Amino acid sequence: MRNTFTNKNLANLKSEKLDWNLIQTEMKNKLGSDIYESWLKKIDFVEEFNNYILLSVPTRFIRDWITSRYLDQILQSVKNFKKEIIRIEFKIIERNENSSQKKNDSNQNENKENISFIKDSYLQYNRIDPNKRFENFITGTSNKLAYEASLKVSENVSNYNPLYIYGGVGMGKTHLLNSIGLELKKDNKVMFISAERFMYQFVKSIKANEMVKFKEYFRNTDVLLIDDIQFMNGKEAMQEEFFHTFNALLDKGSKIIVSADRAPNKLSRIQERIKSRFSGGLVVDIQKPDYELRKKIVAKKTQELNSLYPDQIKISKEIQDFISLEIKTSIRELVGAINRTVSFSRIYNKIPNLAETKVVLKDLLNLAENKVTIDLIQTLVCKFFKISKNEMLSSRRSRYLVRPRQTAIYLTKILTSKSLPEIGREFSNRDHTTIIHSVKTIEKLKDKDPEMVDNINKLKNQILYSNKENEI
Repeated sequence: MRNTFTNKNLANLKSEKLDWNLIQTEMKNKLGSDIYESWLKKIDFVEEFNNYILLSVPTRFIRDWITSRYLDQILQSVKNFKKEIIRIEFKIIERNENSSQKKNDSNQNENKENISFIKDSYLQYNRIDPNKRFENFITGTSNKLAYEASLKVSENVSNYNPLYIYGGVGMGKTHLLNSIGLELKKDNKVMFISAERFMYQFVKSIKANEMVKFKEYFRNTDVLLIDDIQFMNGKEAMQEEFFHTFNALLDKGSKIIVSADRAPNKLSRIQERIKSRFSGGLVVDIQKPDYELRKKIVAKKTQELNSLYPDQIKISKEIQDFISLEIKTSIRELVGAINRTVSFSRIYNKIPNLAETKVVLKDLLNLAENKVTIDLIQTLVCKFFKISKNEMLSSRRSRYLVRPRQTAIYLTKILTSKSLPEIGREFSNRDHTTIIHSVKTIEKLKDKDPEMVDNINKLKNQILYSNKENEI
């Protein structure tokens, strides 16, 4: 009788709201204190729904790390307490909110500036940087058009609306947006914000029932600069609000400048009407820096550091030429290579030779070899199995489609650093549990099917070889 009573009580407890502290304790015992203190302790419980729970972490990096490595174990621990939960979702909520109170006193002075912003610390972090100006943006054939278009926009607000700048990571898009903002804020109300922050403020305003304020802040500005617009992908409600804000600003003659990592027609899970608006303005791209531009950047950066530390910086012409020749990925990686080499010179008080420079920059020198994309994997797997990409990404479960699909997912997992949710999104928004199942299925087949091992090895070689060709 006592056991029956205890079991009933346990069942009742499990039907009630989850106790996140109990789950965290179990995770600490299961995965150890080191993993718990480094990662799992940073998770906060937000809300429980019918069959899933919403958790929060402070940064996107922590979210991606946890979902790619520990999500299975977390979900299993949750199901031990409540079996109805079949999914976990994360949101990003920064914890460092103490600064908002300190900044309240300065808000009155800041309002005198011609910069429009929502009065809290979340947007103030992305204020215009006075160091990113047109004067210190180094131009070459790869970025000349984007630079000239940005300059024209800052001289005449009526031209090119919207201006859409796209290019890879670390190519100078944010620098150009910042430069435009610096020039235009002298005579205009300027709002400079990332798409991720726009999304955060949108959600925060809905929860606080302050959407009227949200609309006022973003629609009563002369210039709206939005960085990394691709982060709006899949956020339907936010895209709806952005679309109406976009139209309202165009109607009143405000200027809109947008940056992204790809062309408008390549944006995934963004409404067609928004992509059409972007394409209706001036679209310019920033390509990878050529050798001449890289040389100019290396020379300029080295000169700046020499003026700051005249007796400590010792970088030879040979090393400068080597860095310019070998670091091709992005301008940011190029500047990072110079900083590393300079640090070596200052720490050891010597001019590094070529061999020492190669050791210092070894991971950057290999970056080009590691740029495997999901699109490349999908294309080559479809070609190998003689199916179309539409068939692979469809919901059909025919055997001749399932195995290639699982193979592509498996190769994506082992050849890229994408998280499980990111992989799922690229395979027609499949759930992360489907991705895990696909990976485990292929791993089991490899143990007992030599043909599968042979196919995987052939595809890996094709992907890596093809990718190397593309990089060259």
